[in-house]
Amino acid sequence: MHAVTVIGGGLAGSEAAWQLAERGHQVLLYEMRPRKTTGAHVSDRLAELVCSNSLGSKLTDRATGMLQSEMKLLGSLLMRCAEECAVPAGGALAVDRERFAGLVTRHIVEHANIALVREEMKSLPLDRPAIVATGPLTSPALSDAIAELSGEQYLYFYDAISPIVAANSIDMSRAFIGSRYGRGDNDDGDYINCPLEKADYTRFVEALKRAETIELRDFEREDPHFFEGCVPIEQLAKRGDETLAYGPMRPVGLTNPHTGRRPHAVVQLRKDNLAGSLYNIVGFQTNIRWKRQREILRLIPGLESAEFLRLGQMHRNTFLNAPALLHQTMRFRGQAWLYFAGQITGVEGYVGNLATGFVAALNLSRQLQGLDPWLPPVESMIGALCHYVTHCAVEDFQPMKANLGILPPLPNRIKNKAQRKAAYAERAMQRMLDSLSSLDDDLIQGQARRARIQDHVNV
Repeated sequence: MHAVTVIGGGLAGSEAAWQLAERGHQVLLYEMRPRKTTGAHVSDRLAELVCSNSLGSKLTDRATGMLQSEMKLLGSLLMRCAEECAVPAGGALAVDRERFAGLVTRHIVEHANIALVREEMKSLPLDRPAIVATGPLTSPALSDAIAELSGEQYLYFYDAISPIVAANSIDMSRAFIGSRYGRGDNDDGDYINCPLEKADYTRFVEALKRAETIELRDFEREDPHFFEGCVPIEQLAKRGDETLAYGPMRPVGLTNPHTGRRPHAVVQLRKDNLAGSLYNIVGFQTNIRWKRQREILRLIPGLESAEFLRLGQMHRNTFLNAPALLHQTMRFRGQAWLYFAGQITGVEGYVGNLATGFVAALNLSRQLQGLDPWLPPVESMIGALCHYVTHCAVEDFQPMKANLGILPPLPNRIKNKAQRKAAYAERAMQRMLDSLSSLDDDLIQGQARRARIQDHVNV
């Protein structure tokens, strides 16, 4: 049997390669950077985070928190790396992105069963076991090969990334430190908040509406389709004057200590590295031309003299029409040994991406051993995501991130919101433990035993 080929060294590909290698398989991990870059990446490291540095809420009764708990239970390498590289972010798990990518790269490079190949794969290896985890920025040559194999029209949407600001250039006489509702240790500067009164907000929104954006010359459609979770701020401003104030600039849970009252709107900046020297502007994906982008962002109180170390930009995110093309195991329909994982499957969110890498790797490993495939229970967040992207109506398919709405309803109606969330989380973990208890996999059994012991200790 050939060595397993994993194409793409992002979150899903790195997790998949590691899980396969830990189960004794020889892995060839192909990553085209630095020989060929994407325009969004800035380094040659594996698992580089090109958008936010946050993996979402770590609260166990939140959708992303449930997903993180499940991945830790399964023995995820990248979750372990994320916790080692965490930076203060209130109730969220955010990482120092450089340390995180460096740590993942080191683990992969040093693994005896993994060979990292710095080359572009231009065709699909259909004659041997393979996982394609090339993400939303799949190279044109490989995109053509996938499109030819699938016989389906490629779907895509446009995604944009947020600016990064030097911390020492923020005017703290106008801005203030604090997390929403006081979550986290505010003295550590998890978040810096720039408050806007009504007049500030109106001036900012009007500037966004008039801003000239960078032409999407390299893309295939004149009418871009944005994923709703990553709509550029200039597009949100055009939807209505108060759209931003109810979206990424919502002031709920924050009081301006300079005035003693809640502002009309707030721009939040989240710590981007452990040293606290870099902050990214939360939810501020944009494609405004860079010169004008600086001018508009400096209309925000506290950012009048800001130094921008990275400005916002847009890129195309490509994804498969997964309901028509993939099994719930992440195997490609009609191909015995071909699996897909990561954002190209239509799963959104960092942890969701690496979760599909795990599912693909485990199922390919089981297939190589002649074992039955593993379907994560649909009551778990991992199972719900895999089920959604492979069972949604083909004609209506759009990318999906972790959320409680894709879980099966609880058997009994619970009116209290907090209790309902807790019930979803408790059921998800129990179903996952039940599913793993009968699974013939030494690594998972060890993780499950440790989880039960820890749960007993906590009780």
